[in-house]
Amino acid sequence: MDQPSQYVSVLILALVAIAYAFGILILSVVVGQRGRRDRVKDTPYECGMLPVGEGNARLSVKFYLVAMLFILFDIEVVFLYPWAVVYKGKLLDHANLFFGSMVTFLGILFVGYIYALKKRAFDWKS
Repeated sequence: MDQPSQYVSVLILALVAIAYAFGILILSVVVGQRGRRDRVKDTPYECGMLPVGEGNARLSVKFYLVAMLFILFDIEVVFLYPWAVVYKGKLLDHANLFFGSMVTFLGILFVGYIYALKKRAFDWKS
């Protein structure tokens, strides 16, 4: 069997997925109930408040910096959990090597955390 013919099933699956997506959209327009629409019905609902002003308030750049730092330190936990599971289960014969590497990793992250504190990166309100 040649290699291009092996991808026929993938191509058929992609075509079925695209046809299904467009078919559902077209079917919802054709079968969907067209109700009476007026101005009140078309206004966005904001918890009982009338929509006044801009939809999106501008946020400080510091807010995004705090969000990025949160992601950075959140990824730390993503690396710590599997390490702890493997460390507990299988790698106890090389415990010093794996423990030392994780302490080094945490030390580098701690230095970064202290640097962010010194630069007042977590204080996004000022």
